[in-house]
Amino acid sequence: MQGFERLGGALLDGAVGRPSLPATRMAAVLTLQVLDDYSDRETAEAARFDVRWKVAIGAPLDDPGFDPSSLVYWRNRIARSARPHRISDAVRKIVEETGVLRGRRRRAVDSAILAGAVATQDTVTQLVAAIGKVAREVPGAAEQVAAVCTGHDHCRPGRPVIGWDDPAAKDALVPALVSDANALVAALQDRDLDERAASALALLALVAGQDVEPAGGSDGTGGRWRIARKVAGDRVICTAGPDARHARRGAICDAGHRAVIKPKPLQAPVQGGFTVDDFAADEQAGTATCPAGHTVTLSRTRIATFGARCRDCPLRARCTTCKTGRTLVLHPRDDLLRTSTRPSSTSWPPRTSGSSIRCTRRCAAGTRSARSPGSSAPRSRT
Repeated sequence: MQGFERLGGALLDGAVGRPSLPATRMAAVLTLQVLDDYSDRETAEAARFDVRWKVAIGAPLDDPGFDPSSLVYWRNRIARSARPHRISDAVRKIVEETGVLRGRRRRAVDSAILAGAVATQDTVTQLVAAIGKVAREVPGAAEQVAAVCTGHDHCRPGRPVIGWDDPAAKDALVPALVSDANALVAALQDRDLDERAASALALLALVAGQDVEPAGGSDGTGGRWRIARKVAGDRVICTAGPDARHARRGAICDAGHRAVIKPKPLQAPVQGGFTVDDFAADEQAGTATCPAGHTVTLSRTRIATFGARCRDCPLRARCTTCKTGRTLVLHPRDDLLRTSTRPSSTSWPPRTSGSSIRCTRRCAAGTRSARSPGSSAPRSRT
């Protein structure tokens, strides 16, 4: 714990006020979260129920834990500090001292993080949804919503009815909803709530502050807010799935990882015959050339039709059984798909097998499967 005490003390350098959760404990939690590759909700459950975690973070056995949104707060606090990569540095030190990765040179990252089943919500939708969730989950909150929330009729389902083409109307709606959220949090924050209710209230507090900033000439205390001219680094994108986050291909590369595409296995129209990768595609010229050397122009929808050229072709038996000849439909990112299926100079990553590729990630509550991005992309048509 000595290393975590130094790390926790560093988290408070230059900070205003002391958070309710000990910095030393949260430093240990964030480090274990990275080591175990847990989501925020899985991390909160481990800190509450897993005795091994309680020992590691120095928490008593009857410690009630914390809400998953607290991890977002601490990550944002670290990101604004002088050493935003301190958790990664701590993990690197642990790995070096324990030798847990000794002899291993490559790590395969589960691509389930790239797949999500939630819709990205805008600020207004999130605020209305989060206030409605508090009204449903927190006992007595519905009465408080009616009493302190005056910016919108929250008993009415759906988005507020305003002139959405009117910039002034939208500028007035955002501070009204933020003020409603802050007023509701202030009215309920001292209540003794169960886990479900506390999570709903914490989510509302988080959503109310992540997308807005004080309007010009204001500190926010007068209820003057506007949409921030930036995107929060760990922004919650949907109140229905608070653990969901954006993942960009560029961010993966910037972090030093290599993006690996796992496409659907290639299938030839004729068993043992030519696949789409046996055809040469010239993206600049907009043409495709078959194994026999016939070149055709790609259509606007990236279709290559060889038609009559297949009639007397000596390779026809290995290419197609269609009476009208071979037809290809090239994917918009055909170049990346070809690179991913091309034999590598090393033994990793392996060629895709004939079975359907799925990435599976086990969670505490069961098993979740998600098809890898690009695995359902169409490659060819006969």
